[in-house]
Amino acid sequence: MQTNYLVHPNIDPIIISIGPLDLRWYGLMYLVGFLFAWWWGNRQCRQPHYVAQGWNEKLFSDLLFWAFIGVIVGGRVGYVLFYQWQYFLDNPLYLFDITSGGMSFHGGLLGVIAVLWWFAWRNQRSLLAVGDFIAPLVPIGLGAGRIGNFINGELWGRVTEVPWGMVFPAAGELPRHPSQLYQAGLEGLLLFVILALYSRKPRPVGSIGGLFLVGYGCARFVVEYAREPDSHLGLLAFGWSMGQWLSMPMIVIGLGLIVLAYKQQNKQ
Repeated sequence: MQTNYLVHPNIDPIIISIGPLDLRWYGLMYLVGFLFAWWWGNRQCRQPHYVAQGWNEKLFSDLLFWAFIGVIVGGRVGYVLFYQWQYFLDNPLYLFDITSGGMSFHGGLLGVIAVLWWFAWRNQRSLLAVGDFIAPLVPIGLGAGRIGNFINGELWGRVTEVPWGMVFPAAGELPRHPSQLYQAGLEGLLLFVILALYSRKPRPVGSIGGLFLVGYGCARFVVEYAREPDSHLGLLAFGWSMGQWLSMPMIVIGLGLIVLAYKQQNKQ
């Protein structure tokens, strides 16, 4: 094992306290993701191909509000059901114990999909078209959230001997992959660049959302090999983590959406 390694900066998760209220880095990262989504979504509303689809700033603001609710509710419910099922059975009120933390991206995604379905139905729009519009807005928020995890010194990686291995005080004395930063780079920045470039001009309906599912699923699947599995779950069948098993359906569904989108375009 190497003797030279990095040490986590041990940043205080609380930025500032005002009376009983604490401003936390993780909460600030959520705000950064929301504000970026608001800015980029309004930018998209001015692009000709989105204008032609009837998008405008008022319609988008309604969508963003409900999508944010979907992220929070779905993220919490998903975490409890996917990662803390047995604990939930023993303590059903744990679902509402938001002070203990715990959010799941895959649960948040399901929550957003439910909101998108309702929004599409309410506004007589295609669910796939609504998904295409919102997909490029998501990655930066995901990346910001992973930076929040890094600041908190949580969700660290597996033990490693790479030169950039980092010791996280809460994880023991051995250096580990800073997998939160891997996720921020791949699921956040890189995926955003790919989606932003791909969505600059009209694409087959469903293909942008499909590309998001494939991109996130692949990035998460790969990084999970460097991320420490949840201690109470460990590795599951085939040596895959829960995150990898939850990412596989995303990849399959995303590929299916892309193929169907282009087949439908060719028919037309």
